Amino acid sequence: MAGGSTNFVHQPVMVREIAEIFATLPTGVVIDATVGGGGHARALLLAHPHLVVVGLDQDRAAIDAASVSLAEFGDRVQLRHVRFDAMASTVRDLDSPRVAGVLFDLGVSSPQFDHAERGFSYRHAAPLDMRMNPEATVSAATLVNTLSVDEIADLLHRYADERNAGRIARAIVAARPVVTTTELAEIVRDAIPAAVRRTGGHPAKKAFQAFRIAVNDELSILGPTIDQAVALLAPEGRIAVLAYHSGEDRIVKARLRFAETGGCTCPPNLPCGCGAERTVRLLHRSGRKASSEEQARNRRSTSVRLRAAQKLAFEEAA
Repeated sequence: MAGGSTNFVHQPVMVREIAEIFATLPTGVVIDATVGGGGHARALLLAHPHLVVVGLDQDRAAIDAASVSLAEFGDRVQLRHVRFDAMASTVRDLDSPRVAGVLFDLGVSSPQFDHAERGFSYRHAAPLDMRMNPEATVSAATLVNTLSVDEIADLLHRYADERNAGRIARAIVAARPVVTTTELAEIVRDAIPAAVRRTGGHPAKKAFQAFRIAVNDELSILGPTIDQAVALLAPEGRIAVLAYHSGEDRIVKARLRFAETGGCTCPPNLPCGCGAERTVRLLHRSGRKASSEEQARNRRSTSVRLRAAQKLAFEEAA
């Protein structure tokens, strides 16, 4: 990424709440599955001197930035340039592979939005890209210029709940080739009825979200990776997930609820007889929101939902 690691500055969300969740852990490492510039990792390392953090990120610029921002912690930090669904294989390669905690801060980070050349933002003219890992082969331009009308409409509906998905998809295909972010934003804007454009923020926001999710395969890998993280946790270890839109949060909620119940189908007022095995207890029943004070100073925190769970000890899971 142009500008180097010193420009990868990101204000982490719900830092106090995350530090509280990971305050009491068994012996082992904490996996920061989306380390970004190291904001949450730094807070955890400062708050809890006993912790060792292994940071993962598919964005090389993020890894470079974290290596600078976390340098003072020495061997208490290990960084890996991998996507978070490679967590299990990464853990196997560690000298001490016992996992005490896993943290996910999902979605796109502020530096990725702010650097126009990354192509994430409809506000800056740039090549259509949106790859979190610039080494990946599929970009937003690939999808915009090769998918059919039906495929684009499905993508917009599935990943962004876009009510005008069909109109937008037809407009995109008619305007091909689409090369830049501002071209795509204008096409989307013009395809949406004028009355709709006057409400709900920028008219291209949902479309850009949908293409970003598709380019980076964000939702399809999330559920299996949550399962992977729960399986890796040591007894009494903890998992925390920060999600920023409903599609992400639905998956996180479903996977943690499944881990809590083991998929039990028995009537709630009777002992389990179906053989389901519970593996976690939820630390709170619903997604927590950022405080009103934090929402006022950090716009990104307004949509966040935090969910967390603790791995059961062997006797609890029995």
